[in-house]
Amino acid sequence: MDTWHGFARFATAPAPAPPAPGGPERGVEERLAYYSQFVTVRTPAIDSLALSVRRLMLLGRYQRTTARPSLILTGPAATGKTTALLEVGRACHLAHHRQHPSVPGNAHPVVPVAYVLVPAGASAKTLTAQFARYLGIPTTTRMTQAQLMQAVTHTYNTVGVRLVLIDEIHRLNPRTTTGAETANLLKDLTEQIGATFVYAGIDVTTTALFTGVRGAQLAARASLIETGSLPARLGTRRPFTDLVTDLEAALDLQHHRPGTLPRHAPYLHQRTAGRIGSLTRLIREAAQTAILDGTERLTKAGLDAVRLDHQAETHHRPRGH
Repeated sequence: MDTWHGFARFATAPAPAPPAPGGPERGVEERLAYYSQFVTVRTPAIDSLALSVRRLMLLGRYQRTTARPSLILTGPAATGKTTALLEVGRACHLAHHRQHPSVPGNAHPVVPVAYVLVPAGASAKTLTAQFARYLGIPTTTRMTQAQLMQAVTHTYNTVGVRLVLIDEIHRLNPRTTTGAETANLLKDLTEQIGATFVYAGIDVTTTALFTGVRGAQLAARASLIETGSLPARLGTRRPFTDLVTDLEAALDLQHHRPGTLPRHAPYLHQRTAGRIGSLTRLIREAAQTAILDGTERLTKAGLDAVRLDHQAETHHRPRGH
């Protein structure tokens, strides 16, 4: 995903979809593969991020003198940050290519979106190299940071990158010398690449990224969108049950009874602490098991047999156990 060709394949590949009503039954292997990917359900975080990104891209379209305003997507682990980031990137990629089809024979492909992962312990040079790697910019170990930076900013502007998605931003620690240099690099990149930058990371507001002079600069330029666990109730609405209902509608099991999962919504909420990532993992694993053991339905017993991530299991475990 963190190379141009990989992201383009992701963005243009048909999204996983449940079987069409009245269509032929899919085989075991096809359905197991389906649950390995599964559908992406629209969540409040995806909708909020998509709307905010569109607004900021319009706002910064003709801005030249200073860095464009940016966005930070933050929240606990397993609350859908990377999924939201990639879905918004996919939508931007597809929209841009619908409006500006590639011209055959053009020496410079149009690359509207870049997706970059912050490496653990990233230095300014290794993060710049990640930007270069995404577009396949040739680099050598002898290149200086200034030469890398010039190659990256020139190429990104030449191919028309308009949206830069930077994931795992919480890995940066500006309190260290290396982290401070890397944070400064991001500031320079936002000023020299004509794109809107969106960052995602775990609980970013509680890290050193939001403290000190550099943190104040970031906070002054970036809007914040927070992801979190879905509440069981929100006024008269039941957001978590609505999500469970949408996921049940996407199941491909031969004997599953509609309405089973929504009836178990209180149990599922307690089991996953309302975290989207934990919920989808639970349903996917239970569905694959139901295919393999021939039951072809989801039951509470089957869901209870799935071991989830440690965070969800710790939350769910009764006191004294």
